[in-house]
Amino acid sequence: MTGPHVAGDLVDDRYEVIDYVNEGGMQFVYAAKDTILDRVVALKTPKNTSALKRFNRSAIVSAKVNHPNIAKTLDYFECDEKPYLIEEFIQGSDLQNSFLKKIKFLDPYLAARVFHHLAKGIAAAHHVKVIHRDLKPSNVMVSDDPQFSVIKITDFGIAKMAGEELTEVALGGVESITASQTAIGALPYMAPEAIETPKDVDLPADVWSVGAMMYEVITGEKPFGMGLIAVSKIMSANLNPFPSFLTSNPQFSPLSTKLIELIVLCLQKNPNKRPSADKLVELCSTLYYPVSERHEGVVANIKYNSWGFIKLNSQNVFFNFDSVYGTLPKVGDRVVFSMSPGSGANRAHPIIRLIPEASTA
Repeated sequence: MTGPHVAGDLVDDRYEVIDYVNEGGMQFVYAAKDTILDRVVALKTPKNTSALKRFNRSAIVSAKVNHPNIAKTLDYFECDEKPYLIEEFIQGSDLQNSFLKKIKFLDPYLAARVFHHLAKGIAAAHHVKVIHRDLKPSNVMVSDDPQFSVIKITDFGIAKMAGEELTEVALGGVESITASQTAIGALPYMAPEAIETPKDVDLPADVWSVGAMMYEVITGEKPFGMGLIAVSKIMSANLNPFPSFLTSNPQFSPLSTKLIELIVLCLQKNPNKRPSADKLVELCSTLYYPVSERHEGVVANIKYNSWGFIKLNSQNVFFNFDSVYGTLPKVGDRVVFSMSPGSGANRAHPIIRLIPEASTA
C-alpha cells in the first residue's frame, strides 16, 4: 500500500479500504467498500497542504457534472481533519495505462467512439460552466475490455486544483513548467492560452486537450512532443505530421481522414476557431464507427502474404491483410480484432497487432 491508508482501514466508520489504486500529483486513490450500501467506490484524499486548501471547493465543482461519460461524485466529508472525496469506482484503468499498453494506437473505428464519448462528457461539463483544465489520458478511465465499453472522464475537482498549480507554475516561466511534476504530465495536452495566459483559460482549452489526446490515441505519439520543444511547438500550433499509415489503407482512409480533420480543428491556436464541445459532439455523431466485441487471438497461418487465419479458442477466423490497421502481423503474433459472420469461417475486421512485449507479459 502507498499513502496514508492500508487495507482494512475504516474511514468515517463507513468506507473500508480494500487496496491502493493509484496516485497523481495531487491525490491518493484507493478502492474502498461502502459498508452501508455494499458497493465498491473510489476513495480519494489529497497528498499535500496545497491540495488540502482547495479540496472542498473542488468536490463541489465536480459534483455539478452528471453524465454517463463522467465519473460520478458520490460523497464528500472530513475525517480526522482530512478531506475525502468518494467517486464511483471504474473497473479498469486510466487511458494511459489501459489496453493501449498492448497496442500502440487504436484503429479509427474505436478511436471515433472514444472521441465521441470524450466530447459528450466535456459538453456535459461545459453545460454547467465547469472547465476541466487538466484533461489528459490519466484523467480518463476506461474498462479493461479491448472495446472500451466504459469511458469516463474523472477528476474534475482535482483538475481545478491542478489547474491552479499550473497557473502558478506557468507564471514562473517555461523552466518552471518543465520542472513541475503536475505540469510535465499535463503539458502535452495544454492549450496555448493555458501556457501563455493561464488565468484566462476558458472552455475552448478543454476542446484543445481532447484533440491532443485523440492525436495520441490514433498515432501512438504526442502531437507536439515533450519538454521545452513541446512548449514552443504548442505556442506556434506546429503540429507534428500525421503518420502515413493512417490514410494509406483504403479500408480505413475515409474515417481516418475525418478524424484527422476533427483533431486539426480542435488544435487551432485561436480558441475562437475551435468548435464548442457541443459542436464537437455534433461532428463526432456523423462518424461511422461500428462497435462490436473485440477479441484477442493468435495468427495461426498466412497464405500468399495476403490472407490467413487467426486462432480464437477452438475456431479459426479468416482475415485479409487489407483489414489490418498498422503493422502487418506474422505467424504467432497476437492480435486484437472484431469478428463478423462469413461463408465457411467468421471474418476478422479490423485487426491490430499487439505489441510483442505486451502480448507475452
